[in-house]
Amino acid sequence: MHVVATAGHVDHGKSSLVRALTGTDPDRFAEEKRRGLTLDLGFAWTELPGAGTVAFVDVPGHERFVPTMLAGVGPVPVVCVVVAADGGWMPQSAEHLAAVAALGVRHGLLVVTRADLADPGPVTADALERLAATPLGRVPAVACSAVTGAGLDDVRTALAGVLARVPAPDATAPVRLWVDRSFTVRGAGTVVTGTLPAGTVAVGDALELATADGVRAVRVRGVQSTGRDVERARGVARVALNLRDVERSALGRGDALLTPDSWTLTAVADVRLAGAAARAGELPGELVAHLGSAAVPVRLRPLGTAGDDLLVRVRLRRPLPLHVGDRLLLREPARHEVLGAGTVLDATPPRLARRGAAARRADRLAPAPDAPDEAEELRRRGLARAGDLRRAGVAVASAPVAGDWHADPAVWEQLGRRLPAVVAAHTAQHPLQPGPALEEARQALRLPDRALVEALVAGAPGLRLAAGRVVPAGGAGPADLPPAVRRAVDAVLADLAREPWVAPDAERLRELGLGRAELAAAVRVGALERVGEGIVLAPGALQRAAVELARLPQPFGAGDARRALGTSRRVALPLLRALDAARLTVRGADDRRTLVPPR
Repeated sequence: MHVVATAGHVDHGKSSLVRALTGTDPDRFAEEKRRGLTLDLGFAWTELPGAGTVAFVDVPGHERFVPTMLAGVGPVPVVCVVVAADGGWMPQSAEHLAAVAALGVRHGLLVVTRADLADPGPVTADALERLAATPLGRVPAVACSAVTGAGLDDVRTALAGVLARVPAPDATAPVRLWVDRSFTVRGAGTVVTGTLPAGTVAVGDALELATADGVRAVRVRGVQSTGRDVERARGVARVALNLRDVERSALGRGDALLTPDSWTLTAVADVRLAGAAARAGELPGELVAHLGSAAVPVRLRPLGTAGDDLLVRVRLRRPLPLHVGDRLLLREPARHEVLGAGTVLDATPPRLARRGAAARRADRLAPAPDAPDEAEELRRRGLARAGDLRRAGVAVASAPVAGDWHADPAVWEQLGRRLPAVVAAHTAQHPLQPGPALEEARQALRLPDRALVEALVAGAPGLRLAAGRVVPAGGAGPADLPPAVRRAVDAVLADLAREPWVAPDAERLRELGLGRAELAAAVRVGALERVGEGIVLAPGALQRAAVELARLPQPFGAGDARRALGTSRRVALPLLRALDAARLTVRGADDRRTLVPPR
């Protein structure tokens, strides 16, 4: 299916043209028929030779209904600009064209109507010149009369040619269906209609409904397209969705149905206004932003300029589901003026809390492309989860650095250089600790997840993880102990050289200044060997004890061991338990032990 929107001044024959092409009257309301003008969006469709099914969104032309016109044109990729031969270019022709240009619509057709009432030549030439200065560029032009039928076949042929050049949308893209109508069908419940620009929606789909009151889960009970029940509809298409368990009062025009977890719902965005740098001081503080069928009051805060463009922070009165690259049309209702469109560069911008933050933010945004780009998004964010990138509309192609985290290569390289410095600084400040805990390293590097620290350690040749800490890969030795601790350990080793199995008691350790932290550091670097709580011996004590105890008749008791080693129960009992734990001895049921033969 193709979807085409009309645009043009009031009473220039837009609805008559649609009716002549489709055989369906797009004016749905009695008031519209009585007054002879469109008050709301109208819809009709037909089969067009060479193009297939074509649905028309007929928009009102009166200046009071420009927001309604924008709701109809916003999601549509093709526009049919209508100008009457007997009326020529008019104020709403200009405002509609400004809106179409701001929305970036690039496919269109000029139809000069009422060719039976005046020479269409001058009007055609004038309109084509105006259209050429917009993204539409040089478009086909056809003159016709909906009354006599003259030229209608030419309109059909020209429109088919335009539609043939429209790129096919991505059927796998996330759904964002802007609601333009909602109503209740007896026996079915709430139905919404809208233009599906891309993606696929099917019966049974679980979607998210984003309204001014928040987001809720909904399920699609039924799908219609061009008046027929279908199992699924692919964009571009006009669709009607029957929603399960949703009250009509819970939604309306400007709300959106979304693929879950695929959009950023935000009330703040950083935006580029093309060619608006010279007007930075003239922009009104309050405007209305149009996106899809939504119209939301906004306030602008200029950040800075980038060439001829103005970079601004937009604050919306209600959150909207956005992707990077979305175009927010900005309009000043009081002056009936379309000021232009802003391209969303960041839908989750950081706070601007410090002096000069706005200017720095503008410098960072200036090189950003107008389309979603993974490299640019990571450059700006540094680190991002895959889900956050997806919600920003960014296709993720890079490999994650840890879990679902992706990183800008330059940022990741810089973090890898900083980590050894963090470890060295921690060691200098806490010489008795082997290195910073993972959480300490995370905080020092200001990372959002410990998994990122683990990944950095895995890529650092001089570091490793040990007991939840980041430590030097080669480990530390006795020489790495603080001088005072080394002297105290040497005194203990001198005592043990005289009496190897008489471990220093608590008073001797206090006298030497060896507290729990100092002992732990000495054991960690291999200067002492811990055999029990508060019991330390010279390195290799367990192996030497096994040699001594092997001389005893097997099995042996704790008293036998104490006498053989010439030590006390304070040392002998924890030493025997340490031998058991090291699988150098086996403890029997009678509390006697046997040395395990060496392998």
